[in-house]
Amino acid sequence: MAIHQNPASIQQVIEQVEGHPSAKVKIAFTDIDGILRGKYISRDKFLSVLEKGSSFCDVIFGWDAVDALYDRSTYTGWHSGFPDSPARLDPGTLRFIPWEDQLPFMLGELTDSDGNASPVCPRQLLKRVSSSAKAEGFSPVFAQEFEWFNFRETPESAAAKHYRDLTPITPGMFGYSILRTTLRNDFFRALFDELTAFGIPIEGLHTETGPGTYEAAIAHSDVLEAADRAVLFKTAVKEIAYRHGIMATFMAKIHEQMPGCGGHVHQSLWDAEGSRNLFHDANDPLKLSTIARHYIAGQLHCLPHIMPMFAPTLNSYKRLVEGAWAPTTLTWGIDNRTVALRVLNGGASSARVETRVIGADVNPYLAMAASLAAGMYGIRHRLDPGEPVNGNGYLATGKEKLPSTLQEAAARMKQSDIARELFGDTFTDHFVMTREWEWRQHLKSVTDWEYRRYFEII
Repeated sequence: MAIHQNPASIQQVIEQVEGHPSAKVKIAFTDIDGILRGKYISRDKFLSVLEKGSSFCDVIFGWDAVDALYDRSTYTGWHSGFPDSPARLDPGTLRFIPWEDQLPFMLGELTDSDGNASPVCPRQLLKRVSSSAKAEGFSPVFAQEFEWFNFRETPESAAAKHYRDLTPITPGMFGYSILRTTLRNDFFRALFDELTAFGIPIEGLHTETGPGTYEAAIAHSDVLEAADRAVLFKTAVKEIAYRHGIMATFMAKIHEQMPGCGGHVHQSLWDAEGSRNLFHDANDPLKLSTIARHYIAGQLHCLPHIMPMFAPTLNSYKRLVEGAWAPTTLTWGIDNRTVALRVLNGGASSARVETRVIGADVNPYLAMAASLAAGMYGIRHRLDPGEPVNGNGYLATGKEKLPSTLQEAAARMKQSDIARELFGDTFTDHFVMTREWEWRQHLKSVTDWEYRRYFEII
């Protein structure tokens, strides 16, 4: 199987950028929440730092999604003065932005002074987990799909409405609608065409159940390339939407009466040459190999220990409720959309595991690192997943429930020896600190629900 990657060398990048009519390049780094932080630099500056290395302010790992500074960070903070961190750009991520006159774009990573990977960088964490799997003879092949809502709003109008009663681009609940895609066909076609042109090949794009809701499936690739695509997808969708007078949101749950938005990750392990899917066994009654069963068992075993990497926000857990097309139990099944792990066993090339716990609000680097590390844990420990669930996974008896709040999930990860074995103490402590911060910020907030429930009656 040909696994798409971007093998560009530094010399190839230099030739493409030098010959480009633009005098600038856009670069970006990914923070702990999966948000791209970057800037434009001149072409000359870009070419000068491509080989020798660059730098970027380490505050991107010292603040949250709205730029509020963490109060308990040891990685960076007022105590260190928020210095510039050494950084490097990855030539394999070179792309050209179709909606910015084919502007050159590249992803980067923060490092330490010796050029070693930053211990808190999500992209570097995934690279480390992937390298470990490859050293054991496996080629991880991944893809992510996203559901999201689209509104006929601007950042200004949405804020003025306090993010309530927003106008969706299409009305009603109409999943897989051929009709609804004609209402804003300019936007719909731009998404498919421009994302693909940006190096994010789209396998499918359709309306989902919910007003103004779309779902897109990104083509599979090597796990690092898959995560790059997924991170870029979320920002690219928002940028394309802006140009069409639309706001796109990847919140896991936008309203109590609406379905949630998934960010499911599909995954399989192939042999070192990428020629054979190691999850498939034609002689097994379920067509699943022993490796696949160990992998499934590893995810089920580790999930409660690393849940914040799959469900990182307060809002994530509003999606993980019964009857909302998202799982609540540690279960697996064959082509079953009510369980945590949906297994597709249709053929030698398509056999894979779909982790359905993951919401659209996730950091793809962390979700994929957690999925792969947990699966490899099951392979190394030869774990058994038990029998698959048939029917309604919400009602499965004897199955552990998933953590129901970010506080519960973060507390469990903080105390977990498994999380520390998989990701190391430095990353685990830093990431859990950021989730504890997120929980504490929510405790100070007075919500619309509280006003409706208490203002007059209490």
